[in-house]
Amino acid sequence: MRYADGGGLTAAGRRRRESVRLQAAELFEQGIKPSEVARCLRVSLKSAYRWQQLWRDGGVQALASRGPSGSRCRLSPRCLEKLAGYLEQGPAAHGWVEDQVWTAARVATLIGRKFHVSYSVSGATRLMHRLGFSPQVPARRVAERDEQAVTAWKEATWTEVKEPGRLAEATSVSRTRQASPDGRPKDVPGAGVA
Repeated sequence: MRYADGGGLTAAGRRRRESVRLQAAELFEQGIKPSEVARCLRVSLKSAYRWQQLWRDGGVQALASRGPSGSRCRLSPRCLEKLAGYLEQGPAAHGWVEDQVWTAARVATLIGRKFHVSYSVSGATRLMHRLGFSPQVPARRVAERDEQAVTAWKEATWTEVKEPGRLAEATSVSRTRQASPDGRPKDVPGAGVA
């Protein structure tokens, strides 16, 4: 499942879940048992018992939201703004003159060069999405490609070079038995008799 912030609940979802846990704390303070809390709040019994234990150990504060899950971004908000500016400038401004495509690998390299922070290709992809960019995959086609020459080669040379495939009637659908000319396995009584 994909979440809005790339790996956890949205801020609204976290607030909603936190409010349910805080309601559970109020019910625990009134002496209501976890089984009744689970039924009342429509949560699992396991969650209610876990919340009760957290509430006993740390009070209401133990049931408060701890913020988004996952590792925090290794770039500061100021660095993220700078990165967005660099991405807006385009790849040519940073040494990639072959094409105007920001690949995730290029962005990871750019982050390393500009901020001295190592990002994986997948991490750079997530960071680009967070900034509102999407990585692009360059077309693996030469700009000087001659389509007429390619078509002529496919029609003339390839048909001469290509090996012929097996004949359709020589194959069998069975993995262990060869087929007879009428299509039935050879060891079946009456095979080959029409």
